[in-house]
Amino acid sequence: MHNRNDYMVLEVPSLRENVALVRVTVAAFAARLPFTIAELEELKVAVSEAVTNAIVHAYPATTGCIRIEAVIIDGGVKVSVIDDGRGLVAAKSKITDEGEEQRTGMGFSFMESFTDDLSVTSPAQGGTAVHMIKRPARQREEHE
Repeated sequence: MHNRNDYMVLEVPSLRENVALVRVTVAAFAARLPFTIAELEELKVAVSEAVTNAIVHAYPATTGCIRIEAVIIDGGVKVSVIDDGRGLVAAKSKITDEGEEQRTGMGFSFMESFTDDLSVTSPAQGGTAVHMIKRPARQREEHE
């Protein structure tokens, strides 16, 4: 079930100072559902990791646009973090070939741990979309 009338869209430049803005905005949007404070904190961490990845990997030498879409769906919130940067294939290639700073990869582990569903699309021509779904514990039990 997708409520097209209950969504938000936010576009920000890929600057580190915008990570806090995005995480708080998404948490405020999600707070309309019966999330606990701990669950909202988990969502904030997952969103922060996705936005930080876009800043660091999609636009390493320039400033680009990061689009955040959130929608109330199936008793939870779906958050998408979308960029038009160089994409995962190009980012991985550059890290391997040119010795760009290697990250620990813990960001995806946090996103997986703190959400109920995580998917990533990154076409070869560039851009990446990270889609995360988080449900309050009560809805998660009903959904299973």
